[in-house]
Amino acid sequence: QVQLVESGGGLVQPGGSLRLSCAASGFTFSNYRMNWYRQAPGKERTFVATIARSGTSINYAETVKGRFTISRDNAKNTVYLQMNSLNPEDTAVYCCNIRGDNWGQGTQVTVSS
Repeated sequence: QVQLVESGGGLVQPGGSLRLSCAASGFTFSNYRMNWYRQAPGKERTFVATIARSGTSINYAETVKGRFTISRDNAKNTVYLQMNSLNPEDTAVYCCNIRGDNWGQGTQVTVSS
């Protein structure tokens, strides 16, 4: 069974940084593109970032481009999301995802002073 467990969320002030992790199991991690999505209060889930199997192809949502960095460590079955220059608009539950309808439980990120 696919298991995706996010961690690293928390409360941070505007302009601050956080690094999220998603630990994966139950499948061959290196064979799948990995994605980050987020869902803000009262809004639908939206795309944040994606990274190919080898890490050579990466794309970001325009709203996070230049501030967020997605990476992966296939030896550790983990995908990361480094978030810098955080805005209150970045407040959301962040979930990782693999191709299909496989989602983690999410980790809360709150950006507030």
